[in-house]
Amino acid sequence: MDQKVIVYSTPTCPWCIRIKQFLKDNNVAFENYDVSSDQAKAEEMIQKSGQMGVPVLDIAGQIIIGFDKERITKALGLASQ
Repeated sequence: MDQKVIVYSTPTCPWCIRIKQFLKDNNVAFENYDVSSDQAKAEEMIQKSGQMGVPVLDIAGQIIIGFDKERITKALGLASQ
């Protein structure tokens, strides 16, 4: 799987932690951006999603807001669990 996965998150957000764990559990490589400390990435996230809340995922250009397991699984092409 060579699609690029980006997670916009903050260290204190429980859903962000769950998303990152879900990706790790499924052996999905991802880049994580801490939008609480990286203003440029925070603005990039808002531009892409129109949202200020985290988590936001960018899976090969598909924006998913929040831990929508079904959409994430589908976007990644993972078998449903």
